[in-house]
Amino acid sequence: MTFPVISDSARLCTSNQSIPRLNPLHPPLVHKRTVSLETPAVHHHNHQRTLIMQRREHYRYHQVWRKPFYGTSSESEEYRKELREQLQRQIEEKYAALKLQLASKVKEAEYVREVDRLALSTEREQRIQHSKAMTAYRDENKRLMEESWRDSALTRSLEVLKERELLRLNPINWSGTLK
Repeated sequence: MTFPVISDSARLCTSNQSIPRLNPLHPPLVHKRTVSLETPAVHHHNHQRTLIMQRREHYRYHQVWRKPFYGTSSESEEYRKELREQLQRQIEEKYAALKLQLASKVKEAEYVREVDRLALSTEREQRIQHSKAMTAYRDENKRLMEESWRDSALTRSLEVLKERELLRLNPINWSGTLK
């Protein structure tokens, strides 16, 4: 039973081909499935594979920092250019976000202003209607009071006339000394 051996070319972190993962329960060239099968070579292969992938990731992450410090002047200038472009993109994104935020605030302010205007106009209309209703109420009360005063004055004058007539027909003073 032979297992793939990790070659030196696979150990290089710059290689782009990935090393296949082996299943320890199904080692290559063994057709019977067994759980108790010990596969140290397969485990070693998978362990080496993870180490290679870790090295590759470490190399990829740290190569970014090598250019500006140890590279040629053109690489340093290219790195600075990328930084400038990223900063410009960030500034533009921030400006666009700020512009959207201001636009939303302007919309909100216009909406609040419109709601306030509608509330004020509604309140003014309600005040006008209330004033008209109170004026009509006052005028009706005044008319009713004047009518009741007229009725009471008419009633008093009729009572006075009636009493005068009664006194003329049936005087209390028979001797006529009171006049």
